Amino acid sequence: MNRFLTSVAALAMTSGMAAADYSLTILHTNDFHARFEPISKYDGPCNVEDNTEGKCFGGSARLMTAVTEARARSNNSILVDGGDQFQGTLFYTYYKGSLTAEMMNQMGYDGMTVGNHEFDDGPEVLRGFMDAVEFPVLMSNADVSGEPLLADKLAKSTIIERGGEKIGLIGLTPEDTDELASPGDNITFSDPVAAVQGEVDKLMAEGVNKIIVLSHSGYAEDQRVAAGTTGVDVIVGGHSNTLLSNTNERAAGPYPTMVGATAIVQAYAYGKFLGELNVTFDDEGNVTEAAGEPLIMDAAVAEDEGTVARIAEAAGPLDEIRNKVVANTDEVIGGDRDVCRAQECSMGNLIADAMLARVKDQGIDVAIQNGGGIRASIDAGEVTMGEVLTVLPFQNTLSTFQVTGDVLLAALENGVSEVEEGAGRFPQVAGMTYAFDGKAEVGARISDVMIGGAALDPAKVYGVVSNNYVRNGGDGYDMFKTAANAYDFGPDLADVTAEYLAANAPYSPFTDGRISVK
Repeated sequence: MNRFLTSVAALAMTSGMAAADYSLTILHTNDFHARFEPISKYDGPCNVEDNTEGKCFGGSARLMTAVTEARARSNNSILVDGGDQFQGTLFYTYYKGSLTAEMMNQMGYDGMTVGNHEFDDGPEVLRGFMDAVEFPVLMSNADVSGEPLLADKLAKSTIIERGGEKIGLIGLTPEDTDELASPGDNITFSDPVAAVQGEVDKLMAEGVNKIIVLSHSGYAEDQRVAAGTTGVDVIVGGHSNTLLSNTNERAAGPYPTMVGATAIVQAYAYGKFLGELNVTFDDEGNVTEAAGEPLIMDAAVAEDEGTVARIAEAAGPLDEIRNKVVANTDEVIGGDRDVCRAQECSMGNLIADAMLARVKDQGIDVAIQNGGGIRASIDAGEVTMGEVLTVLPFQNTLSTFQVTGDVLLAALENGVSEVEEGAGRFPQVAGMTYAFDGKAEVGARISDVMIGGAALDPAKVYGVVSNNYVRNGGDGYDMFKTAANAYDFGPDLADVTAEYLAANAPYSPFTDGRISVK
């Protein structure tokens, strides 16, 4: 009898534990970059014919369907974003954050972190977007108290309720956002580890034991945050455009990547995947199981008809600009992120050559284009202005200036200082050649710099052309901020590149060894 009672008690305890388990499906996106329409396999525009033939990916209409179907598979889900919804196509150039807000509201997002590109047009556009959305936008590792547009609006964390439980959401943005975008002088950014731990402690003090960080900090930084904090259950990442997967051979790591008890996920970029993580928590808020896979948004995912119609309507004002054929190319012009941020790439050569050709008669010797400013490839065949604008969406202008050779060397060192992290500062060049050793100490990686057939002279003054973002200190190029004879108001970089393509059509992409890796 006693043994029977003991068994019943044990069974009751087991049942109680099972009943206390809490399951949650976390649907997530990151680095969407205004790709409202379907994209090609090169992440650029995909025409209607190719989309009809099933050759395209992503687009808001497929995401709408996929989110609806994923919610139907789960009785308890949230939809969140890892930042950088802004910037990347003419849709953003024309509508800024308004179309983004409309689409995210329609999909029913529950939260989002601020990406660095949300600051591309300063706090004003971000504030307008935040006023338009029906969900919290978060950023913990910054002090916005001195920025009137955001001081009473942009929270560090928030609590939402789902399935009878409280869930804490914390936002993160890159610590170097002041170098990557235009947040203005009133916002200061700080280390994410301390910022996250501070918010975790506050949330736990309010009785919240299920905590998700929405992080636009990159895969490596997310792992550092997970290792350096306690109480974080899940990190939904962005910024590094990392594909995590258990089935895709191109994945950078497993989905989820576990660091201690923290599950880290990220779903590439451009709406090509919808992340779907199924998490089970025990009654103390500990993750007991985390499993899932990013779902590819290919032709097997039907496009929501209402969304197709709305995006087509929004595209109307843009079509005349982007459908204009400016040139043709023999082969794909490669603008792959992983290549252009680590070595010479054919798109980098095209852009840098176009810049230098435009101003060479002004006493300019070299061109420098940051790899992070290159946002897509262009496939073979006709090249439209829309494709060029997808590669170069930032409306940067040509900047010309003068610096000495030692400053130019410092700029190149900055450019390769974070190559192992895939940072956007990597310098694509024209009018010069250089070598670098990514394994050498930062600040001593550059060698064999040649300009005009002669070795770099530290004391000589050289004429440089870049874009206005780099010239004004973006991507760590602070050494250019005080350059002599600076003029930042040249023609738009996309227009310069399109005109160069037209003048050299049919264009044959190439690499010629101007950058060598030791």
